[in-house]
Amino acid sequence: MSRNTSIRCDMLRYARGVTLIELMIAFAVLALLLTLALPSYRNWIQNTQIRTAAEALQSGMQLARAEAVRRNNTVQLVMGASTDWTVSVVSPAEQIQARPAADSPNATVTITPAGATTVTFSGLGRVAPNFPISNSIQQIDINTSVTIDSPRPLRIVVGTGGNVRFCDPAVAAPDPRTCF
Repeated sequence: MSRNTSIRCDMLRYARGVTLIELMIAFAVLALLLTLALPSYRNWIQNTQIRTAAEALQSGMQLARAEAVRRNNTVQLVMGASTDWTVSVVSPAEQIQARPAADSPNATVTITPAGATTVTFSGLGRVAPNFPISNSIQQIDINTSVTIDSPRPLRIVVGTGGNVRFCDPAVAAPDPRTCF
């Protein structure tokens, strides 16, 4: 037997694969890690959907206000059944943009005052107080319809001056994210 052949035989004698026991232990550790991480991942997904819906609503309101100023006309945001909305010019009727609720399927909204579905901005960018629609949206709370360990509801507040503010009702003052 040559020297190269004996080295290869020695290498084969010491080289071995993974045993069934080692493979089972690796899968058990992986299953344990996934079991511990899954609830946190689920919470993160739901909270991300809440934030996505809130940011979309805020950007829709800001778009309505900006278009009202740009066109010097009355523009409104009309809420749909869920987190969907439509921004349109009141007269002459013209749709500017619409957003379906499909981006945030588990996000739910609560509008204050109850029954309000529209916020209307004048050509000056202010909320139109004497517009024929009597109930103007003042506040929208966004939460999740799925039960999770630590939900992070968010809020959008519409000021009479037309300011649209995004805030976190769980945060206390003096944090700038607080709702006041």
